[in-house]
Amino acid sequence: MISKVKKWFREKDYGFIDNGEGPDVMVRKADLLNCKFLKVGVSVEFECHPEKRGLIARKVKLQQQKTQQQQGRGNGGNGSGGNGSNYGHQGGNKPFRFGVMT
Repeated sequence: MISKVKKWFREKDYGFIDNGEGPDVMVRKADLLNCKFLKVGVSVEFECHPEKRGLIARKVKLQQQKTQQQQGRGNGGNGSGGNGSNYGHQGGNKPFRFGVMT
């Protein structure tokens, strides 16, 4: 399934994924594959499993989304017409990492 993170309690290492009109799906830090925590509003892909307390997300991973900077890399990187060797270093700009800080 693919949905958005509704809540994340970093101090408790769990949160909830929106399930449309159904009950929210609980996600635990231990079930995150490519990140350490989630941000509210981020799209994630996961497997949904029923348990006694409700639905639990397993194998949760961030959805890859292209930013404008990433889309421009194939055409010379930073748009300067060069080879892109100084990409991410002009004015302290870093490539945007969608979703979480690792």
